[in-house]
Amino acid sequence: MDIAIVSDSHIPSRAQSIPAWARREIQTAEYVLHAGDFDSTKALADVRGLASRLVAVGGNTDPRGLDLPTVETVELGGVRFVLTHGAGSKRTYESRVAGIVDDHAGEKPTVGVAGHTHELLDETVEGYRLLNPGSVTGAAPADAATMLTATASDGELDVTVHRA
Repeated sequence: MDIAIVSDSHIPSRAQSIPAWARREIQTAEYVLHAGDFDSTKALADVRGLASRLVAVGGNTDPRGLDLPTVETVELGGVRFVLTHGAGSKRTYESRVAGIVDDHAGEKPTVGVAGHTHELLDETVEGYRLLNPGSVTGAAPADAATMLTATASDGELDVTVHRA
């Protein structure tokens, strides 16, 4: 199962559009996981139009009208993904996200996906692999546009970082 993992689009407040290279990754993925902060209904509609299948959560800058959940779970390729934005203090970010993942973990290998910090992350925290794709548009404080792609198969997850 090929997966594109993105977050923190911030369109139009901090960027005009998702870069072409990232749009291609989103279009070719079987699933797209977006960890929030679309920033507008237009940005959400754009990603929905690109993605074959989209699983998304709302972020702290998303308009309420987007009507996205704060936590979403999906099982892909034998891996359970717990998706949340991760809003809150940077100091407690990893433990906070790991706690949310723990609350929604299943019996299958579980991976947490969150955004908010605009910083790449692929680490094990409190027994869970946590992924943060950074900002797909390179919105500040990121120094570049980043995203992740992943292949999930038989409970294993192989992750690749993409950077503009």
